[in-house]
Amino acid sequence: MNKKQAGVLLHPTSLPNTEGRPGQLNDQAWRFLDWMAQAGLSIWQMLPLTQTHDDLSPYQAVSAFALNPALLPDDWLRWMDEEAFIHYLNHPPHWLEDYAMFMTIRLQHNKMAWREWPHALKIRDLSALQAFSNKHASELLEFKKQQFVMSLIWQKFKADANQKGIELFGDMPIFVAYDSADVWANPGQFKLDANLNPTVVTGVPPDYFSETGQRWGNPHYNWDVMLQDNFAWWRQRVSQALEQFDLVRIDHFRGFEAAWEIAAHEETAINGQWVATPGEALLAALQAECPLLPLVAEDLGIITPGVVALKNQYQLPGMSVLQFGFNGLPDNPHSLHEQVENSVTYTGTHDNDTSLGWFNSLDESAQSWIVQQLMPNVAHQLEQAGLPSLMPWPLVAAALNTVAQRVIVPMQDFLMLNSEHRMNVPGVAGGNWRWQFDWTQVPDALAQQLRSLLTQTQRVIAP
Repeated sequence: MNKKQAGVLLHPTSLPNTEGRPGQLNDQAWRFLDWMAQAGLSIWQMLPLTQTHDDLSPYQAVSAFALNPALLPDDWLRWMDEEAFIHYLNHPPHWLEDYAMFMTIRLQHNKMAWREWPHALKIRDLSALQAFSNKHASELLEFKKQQFVMSLIWQKFKADANQKGIELFGDMPIFVAYDSADVWANPGQFKLDANLNPTVVTGVPPDYFSETGQRWGNPHYNWDVMLQDNFAWWRQRVSQALEQFDLVRIDHFRGFEAAWEIAAHEETAINGQWVATPGEALLAALQAECPLLPLVAEDLGIITPGVVALKNQYQLPGMSVLQFGFNGLPDNPHSLHEQVENSVTYTGTHDNDTSLGWFNSLDESAQSWIVQQLMPNVAHQLEQAGLPSLMPWPLVAAALNTVAQRVIVPMQDFLMLNSEHRMNVPGVAGGNWRWQFDWTQVPDALAQQLRSLLTQTQRVIAP
C-alpha cells in the first residue's frame, strides 16, 4: 500500500470503563472505532494482547498465543455458540491444551511459577498431567471457553474495523517470559539446564541510558533446535498474529541479528555478550508462508549495519520517534529532515513520556528552538483545522507532514495530556500499564479537527 496513513496508539485496556476497571472489548471499543472513522484515522495500534502477569506488562505474558481474558466484556457469555465451541474443541489451536493446563495448574498453586510446581507437573509427566486433567476438567474447560469467545469477539471486531477502512496494528515481543506456558510446554526450544532453569537470559548492554544495561531476564531461544523444524514455533506464532492483525510490530527486532546473552547468575547486564541469531533464515521461513510479510521492525536504539541490512533485505519498515529528533546532532534518524518513506513515524511511543510531558521537561531555550523549527511549516494547517498552536499539536502536525508512509500518534497526544498520563516508565517496577482516557477528555470537535488536519496532509480515509 502506497497511500499515506495516520493512526492512533491506544491499548484496549486504556479504553474507558466503569468503576475504574481496565478497558474491555465491549461497546467502548466499537465506539472508539466510530470515533477513529470520523477523524479519518486508518490504523489502530495496540500493545500485545496476550495475558499478562500481575505486573500488567503486556511484554511479559503467560502465553505467547492466548489472548488476555481480562479484555472479555462482562456479558461475554452471550457470544457463546455451543455448536461452534464443540467444533473448536475438536479442532483446537495447537497451543490451547498446554495453555489451559498451565493456567489451571498455576491457579491451583496460587500463581506459583512453574519451576516451583510439584516435580511431576513441572517436568510434564504424562500420568500426572492426565490425573490432574481428570480432576480439574471443569477449570480446563473454562479457560478454553474464554479463548474461544475471545477469538469470536476479536474476529468480529477486526471485521468491523476493516469495514470502516481501519487496519489493526499488533505488537509481538521478540522474547517470551520464563514463567509461561510456552517455556513449560517446549523446554527444548529454550536454553535451559538439566533442572529446566535458564542458563542465559536476555537484556541489552550498558549504554548512555544505563550504566549497568538492562537485564530483562527472559530465556533465550535454542536456535539450533528451532532450525531443525524450520522454526515451526515461530511460524505458528506469526501466522496467528497475522490472522488477528493487518500489521505486526516485532519488538526488539535487533535480536534477529544478534542478541545480548547474560549468564543467568549475573545480577546486571554488564557481563553479557552479543550472540548471532539466524534471523535471516527465520524471516525467509516466514516469508515463504506469507510473501508480503506485513511486519514492522522496532529498530530503536543503537542499530548495527547488519540489522539495517536484514531489515532492508525484507523491505520491512522501521520506526522513528520525533521526540528523539531534537538533539541537534547530524544524521539523527529521528529528526524531521531524516524521515524516510518506508517507515512508521511516531511523536512518541508507549515507553516515552507524553509529548506535552516531554516538551515541558525541557528548558526554555530548547523549547523555543523546537517551536521555531516546527511552527513555520504547520501554523497555517493548525489554524485551518481549528487546532491550537500549543504543544503537542505542532509536533503532531509535523509528523503528519513527513514522507513516512505511516504516522502513529498516542491518544495522549491527541488529548494534550501531560506526564501524569504516560503509559509506561521503563525501569520503574510499579504503576505502569494502567492509564485510561475518558470521553469527557475528548472535545466534541476533535474528530472533525483531526479530519481537517489529515486531509491537509493527505492521510485521511474516506468518510
